[in-house]
Amino acid sequence: MTPEIMLVTAMLLLAIILFIFEWVRVDVVGWIMMVLLPLLGLVTPQQAISGLSSNAVVSIIAVIILGAGLDRTGVMHSMAGIILRFAGKNENRVMTLISGTVAIISGFMQNIGAAALFLPAARRIAARTGIPAGRILLPMAYCAIIGGCLTLVGSSPLILLNDLMVVGGTPLAPFGLFSVTPLGVMLAAGAIGYFALLGRFILPASRARAPRGPMSDMLDATYHDVGQLFELHLPATCKNACSLAGLDMRPTYFTSIVAIRRASDGQKIFGPEADTELLPGDHIAVIGPPPFVRDMAKDLCWKLLPELDTFAEDLSADNGGIREGLITPRSKLVGETSGSFGLRRKYHVTPLAVFRRQQVYVDNISEIELQPGDALLLHGQWKNFNLLRDRADQLVFTEPIKGDVLRREKAPLALSCLAASLAMILVFNIQLSIALLAGALGMILTRVLSIDEAYRAVDWMTVFLLAGLIPLGLAFENTGAAGLIADTLMSALGTPSPLILISSIAVLTSFFTLVTSNVGATVLMVPLSLNMAVATGVDPRMAALTVAVAASNTFILPTHQVNALVMRPGGFHTLDYVRAGAGMTILYLLIMITGMAVLYGL
Repeated sequence: MTPEIMLVTAMLLLAIILFIFEWVRVDVVGWIMMVLLPLLGLVTPQQAISGLSSNAVVSIIAVIILGAGLDRTGVMHSMAGIILRFAGKNENRVMTLISGTVAIISGFMQNIGAAALFLPAARRIAARTGIPAGRILLPMAYCAIIGGCLTLVGSSPLILLNDLMVVGGTPLAPFGLFSVTPLGVMLAAGAIGYFALLGRFILPASRARAPRGPMSDMLDATYHDVGQLFELHLPATCKNACSLAGLDMRPTYFTSIVAIRRASDGQKIFGPEADTELLPGDHIAVIGPPPFVRDMAKDLCWKLLPELDTFAEDLSADNGGIREGLITPRSKLVGETSGSFGLRRKYHVTPLAVFRRQQVYVDNISEIELQPGDALLLHGQWKNFNLLRDRADQLVFTEPIKGDVLRREKAPLALSCLAASLAMILVFNIQLSIALLAGALGMILTRVLSIDEAYRAVDWMTVFLLAGLIPLGLAFENTGAAGLIADTLMSALGTPSPLILISSIAVLTSFFTLVTSNVGATVLMVPLSLNMAVATGVDPRMAALTVAVAASNTFILPTHQVNALVMRPGGFHTLDYVRAGAGMTILYLLIMITGMAVLYGL
């Protein structure tokens, strides 16, 4: 063992220790590797910064911009709605549908692209259902990695496989596009079953959880009497039509109607005015104290639903909520009431309370003449709050307004940019990073996103984490450390049985793919496994296929680009990957080895 090998092993241990104990943030670990490795002479200065221009990192930047464009135009919003329609709020169904969909897409485009495109939709679903984001994102990430094994174009190791299968100068019979599909399906199904059965034990339970109610903790401390959001149905047997003003709900039940869905045509009215009539069969969304809402439903013979149904999407925490606006001395609201100013009519938001001189008023607030210094509590959709926020001479909000105004008219352009990128990759065989950059550029040139919005969308923590880990993999190869480990193990095996050989190749490749790139592990292990297979009488094509599939067995550390991508959105720590990934790694090996034996006759 040379001093260089000992040094690079020490650097690997340092990185693992820093990941586990989190003395510095994970992207700072990347910076440390980029600086220390060239200073120690383990890589050249050019190799140390090569990660910043690598195909993987550039692809991540481009695909995040593509995903941001799809999200801004409402495409991911619609996709989240479709998934929720089929899965409801059941955590296992949501996880299965998202993870299975991402796995299938990963079979036809590189896994980082599939994961990044689905990331906005997964986060929206977490916000709407109240499921912690991490319990959706980690299974999605693992299935995105595994999905690369569904076809021969799903991951870099499988793309390289046929070119590397050469024995004695003679190319072996190539694998077809779907030769690996049965094994990939087994692996994906195993991963989904693993999380369905054990997810509640191995996945983080509280971090990155979406808010459960329409009001933040800060506002709840002041306006705790305002109540919660409910949905009610007016039975068809209710023959009498009545206006909101005629019901006199505020003085009697301290409850406000914030939305109506017409039974006749499905029209939805947000921030309905006092003269709006309620009709038999309508659904309404109200905000009020639970006991008063229940009394109101009983007194008026309305049906109180157990949870939001018709308005589940429109009034989810992702799409709407409660905000407090301050009346400034220059506001046009000074001297007006919320009713005379027409907040409901102009902006479709509903006043819930007025805060004045340490006193909260919830009754007859539409008649209170507003003064400078008053605070007005409003409920509405974020898109309407954004319109109101832009009128700086009216209200100043005490908390940021979530969401952005969706540019739905740009959705066809956004989808066209994505389709063009996929066509370049699958049809014209253009390099992944260039094809995705072309799609991202299309988003900017067609004004789906501004250039500033594109820059803000990129998660630079992920970029520098990966850019720093790539030279660590190069150092393992440059110093001969990877080759030494492989040769030592293979020499120790002697003349193993076919099953022992395949199992050893799978375990060794799984180790290398954690500490080097999956491409590096494949390039190193395929020639070695071919020679070992020939020497022991095993089909060399099966040995090479084992390497290419085992190169996707990378779950224990956030070193794979997909794992790194979801780390911050999911609120993960390195130990979360260890806890979930240890079992997944073992299960992956068991399914893969069993599948190789059964499907390919080892």
